[in-house]
Amino acid sequence: MSQQVWAAQALESFDAVVQATEGFRSRAGQRLMAQQVARTFSSATLGKVDEESGEAAPTRSIAVIQAGTGVGKSLAYCAPAIALALARGTRVLISTATVALQEQLVNKDLPALAALMPQPFKFALAKGRGRYVCKLKLDRLAGTGEAEEEADDDLFAEEEAAARAKRPRHETEARIQFYSTMAQTLSKGAWDGDRDSLDTPPEPEVWSPVAAEGASCTGKHCPAFSQCTYYDKRKELVGAQVIVANHDLLLSSLGARVLPELDNCLLVLDEAHHLPSTALDQFACSMDLSRITWIERLASRGLRIGALLEVEEIADIPKHSAQLRQTLQDLARIVMDVYGAQLKSQPSAWGPARVRVPRGELPEQLIAPLGLLAASAEGFLDALRAISKALRAEMRDKPDEAKRLSTLYAQIGMLAPRLEELHATAQLLLQDAPEGAVPAAKWFTLEVDGDFIVVKAHASPILPGTTLRNHLWSAVRGAVLTSATLTSCGHFDFFLREAGLHGDEATTTLEVPSPFNYAAQGTLIAAETRADPKNAAQFTTEMVDALLHDIARVEYGALVLFTSREQMRQAVDALPTAMRSVVLVQNALPRTQLLCRHRERVENGEPSVIFGMQSFGEGLDLPGRLCESVFITKLPFAPPDDPVGEARAEWLRAVGRDPFSELVVPATAIRLAQWVGRAIRTEEDMAHVYCYDKRLTRTSYGQRLLKGLPPFALEQRAPL
Repeated sequence: MSQQVWAAQALESFDAVVQATEGFRSRAGQRLMAQQVARTFSSATLGKVDEESGEAAPTRSIAVIQAGTGVGKSLAYCAPAIALALARGTRVLISTATVALQEQLVNKDLPALAALMPQPFKFALAKGRGRYVCKLKLDRLAGTGEAEEEADDDLFAEEEAAARAKRPRHETEARIQFYSTMAQTLSKGAWDGDRDSLDTPPEPEVWSPVAAEGASCTGKHCPAFSQCTYYDKRKELVGAQVIVANHDLLLSSLGARVLPELDNCLLVLDEAHHLPSTALDQFACSMDLSRITWIERLASRGLRIGALLEVEEIADIPKHSAQLRQTLQDLARIVMDVYGAQLKSQPSAWGPARVRVPRGELPEQLIAPLGLLAASAEGFLDALRAISKALRAEMRDKPDEAKRLSTLYAQIGMLAPRLEELHATAQLLLQDAPEGAVPAAKWFTLEVDGDFIVVKAHASPILPGTTLRNHLWSAVRGAVLTSATLTSCGHFDFFLREAGLHGDEATTTLEVPSPFNYAAQGTLIAAETRADPKNAAQFTTEMVDALLHDIARVEYGALVLFTSREQMRQAVDALPTAMRSVVLVQNALPRTQLLCRHRERVENGEPSVIFGMQSFGEGLDLPGRLCESVFITKLPFAPPDDPVGEARAEWLRAVGRDPFSELVVPATAIRLAQWVGRAIRTEEDMAHVYCYDKRLTRTSYGQRLLKGLPPFALEQRAPL
């Protein structure tokens, strides 16, 4: 079948679904997006291509589509993509940034679509292994609430063991009861083993000991394999034509065969503006230079298990182990010699003290120890790989001993990732950028944990585009990237560079405007202060006075967005007694409870104002009276002390470019557009957006930011 026929049929499927949808409203922008999706996915060459035998090189096809709020983008990509996948005998992989959108797709959008499309299809949600319980671990902990005390069977890190020792007795008993209840509900089939399906998802420190992990999992050799939640979910993926995942899982599983192969599926990246930051997080690494007793435990386990299996490669483990411990101690001492004064002089109120290495050029005295560390870690890892290989062979040959062998495998696997992280961090720290090339960001942190002073080393790439180009786009054939905020200051260039698609001939862009009449539905009130926003103390005092004056007039729902905890704290402290009952503060309640209370108040005709920060600035859908006003306390510039951002700005300056204009302003424009986007959610909404930062209207870069916002009616207000 030709590309044109595929595309036409996919668009016909979209049209049929729209017409069959009860109360549908025809949207030209939505159909335009669907047409682009159909065209993109029909022209991509999928599957293996043997160029040596004369086959043409595969055609790559990537569309970057900004679809404004209200376009209905999930239907615009789902309907044509699924129709094309069914016609071409392939699958659709949808990746999102947030759990909320995943749940919307799996629980609402895809079931509705499946009921309307003529051809049946199955869909499934793909989550990381750590979201599921490990039955072996749970059974082991359900009886005691803790790991057994034998040293050779202790699967806890020493930090967790220390926390365990300090835990009050009643808390230990509560945890025992919690694990026991989990085990019972799992065995009765009343719980599916998914952390997110528990009535109250547990805190990370409670969940971590029973979470499934790839490093300690023996797969089909595990005695609990037939009852394993994670592998049950994996089976669902095999039979699904549509798989919903997230950006973290997509990037972390590249090459691991967890998700469909990217050269043979149709990839949709929704909330694509998050992709660059996810890539940086995914490929950053760090190592603890202070807490190192785990190395001795790993060596002991490796020697004991390797000897049982007669693995010759274990002979050098004692040497590697001793070298690693000594080298980490040396590195911690050198870091404190070189950077200790800077680290100790920083206040500890807002997290670890931090010092970045200028230009990524490490002091000479760190180079040799890091080289020694990388070599020792590599040798140790080679020995562990030989042990793991021998264990898998033993499991295959002796299935009746699977439980014992699985426990041995887990004892190695629980600590091996730390060794892998040491190796990766040392290598990235040692990476020396040639002249003109882009250096990695490198920094050290110091924090106090009880009686311990903890020194850590960190490294990260600074250009997400390069990382994505090398690791993701080199494998992808057909992709659609979409979000309501992909242009910055009116252009796609910034996002294309960040995402690694700038200059890619396979990439096309499309901007689909929102169907909303922003000029009639909303007003942007530029409420100025006398103080310069750069003068934080004076500005915050004035801004809070103006904010309290404005929120006192809120009749129904409103959202106030802050740029720092300190700013929000000052606003909360300044609230008059009568207004305190109206305000809901982020983190005072779990997010779902806070939003539920907000809805209840508004539905009862009472005013309700949410105080929140960045995480409340996007993905929050509060239509109608739930959010009639959005208050932006200050332009949302990124924190100035982010080491990756600092390193990138330093590199840009070094090559004669302006980081503020090229990096800071475009990134802020996307963030601001997201924040403003909380105001108008439907064609019927009427809302006001207040911004108290006079730089929005008084500076040239503020004018650039305004170009990236919806065309609200603009009202300027002098200082109160």
